[in-house]
Formats: sequence, C-alpha cells, structure tokens
Amino acid sequence: MSDIIQAVHLSKKFGSLIAVNDVSFRVSPGECFGLLGPNGAGKTSTIRMIYGFSPMSSGSLEVFGMDITKEWRNIKFRIGVCQQDNNLDPELNVIENLEVFGRYFDIPRKEARDRAGKLLAFMALDQRRNARIMELSGGMMRRLVLVRALINNPDLLILDEPTTGLDPQSRHQVWERLEELRTRGLSILLTTHYMDEAYRLCDRLIIMDHGRILVEGQPAELVRKYAGRDIIEIVNPRSELRRFVAERHLECEDLGHRLIIYCSDRENLYQEIRNLYCNEDCTMRMATLEDVFLRLTGRDLRE
Repeated sequence: MSDIIQAVHLSKKFGSLIAVNDVSFRVSPGECFGLLGPNGAGKTSTIRMIYGFSPMSSGSLEVFGMDITKEWRNIKFRIGVCQQDNNLDPELNVIENLEVFGRYFDIPRKEARDRAGKLLAFMALDQRRNARIMELSGGMMRRLVLVRALINNPDLLILDEPTTGLDPQSRHQVWERLEELRTRGLSILLTTHYMDEAYRLCDRLIIMDHGRILVEGQPAELVRKYAGRDIIEIVNPRSELRRFVAERHLECEDLGHRLIIYCSDRENLYQEIRNLYCNEDCTMRMATLEDVFLRLTGRDLRE
C-alpha cells in the first residue's frame, strides 16, 4: 500500500517569512506520525498544507497518492481534523453540532445521528448528547472536537495539539481512545507540546525548528541516540565538578545553576559524582524525549 502522506521539499512562505523550509517526510498506512517543535517551528503551517487549508509555496505533497493541488476536494472527504481551538457552535447542542458538521460530508441526517451516537459513547460523552456546548467542561469539549473529526470515518486523522489544557485524567482518556483507533488501522498525524504524549502515541516523529527538520525516527531510538540511557542532574554544581566533567570529556549541558550530564554508565559515574562532589543535590533519572527536544531546540522561551 502506498504512503498516506508524501511530502517532498515542502515549503511555505508568508512574505519574507519562511515558515516551512524544504521539508520532506512520509507517513505510512496505520502509523501515528508526530510533528514536534517549539512555537514557530512550522508544525501548524505544515499540517494546514496537508489538509488543504493553506496552499504550498513550493515542493510537492501527495495525500492518499493524490496531488493536493489537484484533488484537494477528494482528499478532504477522507480526512478528519481536530484543530487547536474548540470552535464548536455554542448555539447548538452536542448532537446538533455533529449532525450539522456531517452535512459538510454529504452524510444524511439519520446516518450522521447514528454515527454521532456511537462516537459519543466511544468518547464517554453519550450522557451529554443533548447538553449545550457551554455546559461542557474543557475536557469534554476537546473530546467532542475529536468526535466531530471522526464523524466522516476518515482514513487520516490530523490532531493539532489535541490535549492542550486538559487535566491528567482527561489526557489519558484521550490517549486510550487514540490508541484504540490506531489498532483499528487509522493513520494519525499528531502535533503536540507534550513529550510524554508523543513518546506514548507516535510510531515515528520528526522534530522541527525554524521551519526545518532536525531529526526523524522512532521515539526510543531518538532518546538513545541524542540523550543516552541516563541523565545525571546536579543543582548548584561546584567548580571541582566542572573540572571533573571537562577532564572526563563527558557530554553535558552547563546551565549555570544546574549541570546536566548525559551518560550510559549508569551506576559507577553517578556514585563517583555523588560521593566526591555533591550529596542531596545530585539525582539520576532515565533519559526522555523531552531531553532530546531541549537538547536539539534549546531552552530559550519562544513567543
């Protein structure tokens, strides 16, 4: 089976600003593929080109083997999009929002109602089918936006930061539903700022910055390659420790008040540092995808 998405030298410009700069990637059928990056990295600009909202400046883009510039109407009918904003109609109740949205895909009202009922039950919202939108909690609204994105039985689900602002229980509930959809063969394209979300859900991912792809691979593979197995963190490190790290040529980040050491020698190095240079201010933990993200994109705040 051909790729669900194939982007080749994809670029997007807004005047003099290059939002997406020569990006190439592919998404396989049944895969959850992640786009990670700080604010302004080009993630949302990329996915907006994929679902036909924003035209490309250059490059080529095929979805379901079809050219987005020529067959975008056919492509849109096979895509579900869960956008960042909860842009539900406050004048309609839950079931009416879904029925009206189904009309955009030429779904008859009865069929849309039947689909909506099953999806609401799937997302644990069936008891709120007649509720007004403003009566829903933030978590319920996000789950309802996800239900709406599934109303047309899409072959590709595009999720733009689907769990932003949710409490831990709601996030985990969304994750479980997405994992179930993936086991059914649904292809998913995900953008998120939650590294634990990306690690759990994504089969492969790319990390972008300033419109370019920095790395691509499986989450665990990227952690091993760019952060190692373990992280040693020391708060307020002494000058003697800094000399020790330099003499041993250890991979590290010196943040001034905190020293981060990337290592694979789990116990020996940690015990040596703890015994000689610090006590309660020295901790060791497993490396994570967040360590990779920060190491590649930096720690400065992005607006």
